[in-house]
Amino acid sequence: MADIKSHRPEKTALTDLLDAAGRAAPDGLAEGDPALIELMELLFFAYRDFIGDPDAILDEIGYGRAHHRVLHFVHRHPGLRVADLLDILKITKQSLGRVLKQLIDDGYIAQEAGRTDRRERLLYPTARGCALAGRLAGPQFERLARAIEAAGPQGEDAVRRFLYHMISDLDRSRVSELLSTRPQGATTDQEVP
Repeated sequence: MADIKSHRPEKTALTDLLDAAGRAAPDGLAEGDPALIELMELLFFAYRDFIGDPDAILDEIGYGRAHHRVLHFVHRHPGLRVADLLDILKITKQSLGRVLKQLIDDGYIAQEAGRTDRRERLLYPTARGCALAGRLAGPQFERLARAIEAAGPQGEDAVRRFLYHMISDLDRSRVSELLSTRPQGATTDQEVP
């Protein structure tokens, strides 16, 4: 693959496809910076492949990406409140409710009432949930490790800064807080107390 830092094509794969189909690029795309358009396309392809391995595993059990996201955050933050999960995922209660019910019914997640506020619903991965979360994350860890190694000595820091600044300005501090904290006494493999 060409060196991304120096590769600034006049046309992108998207503009080539549009030309071949006899269509013009949407407003703003034709005059966009070709290097940024290429990075945008690389991000699409990277995301496609990053989620491809877990998607295949999820498909085996009849689950989708929403199940993966819910299980990931519950696994990483045992005791997570349903309200906080809604805020993290930016989805409706109805969407979460359907997915969460399946994960609970199938034994991947357990739900408990809050200790101080019984109205709160706290979520914990079960042993089965921890195993599935690990199985889904494994190929992604491998892909990330290979990509960071290929990016060179400063690659991890550059990728971290890039991804951080891709997050909405309004959400950056919340994401930083989430990444740096866990419920008191929680570990990655903690399951239902």
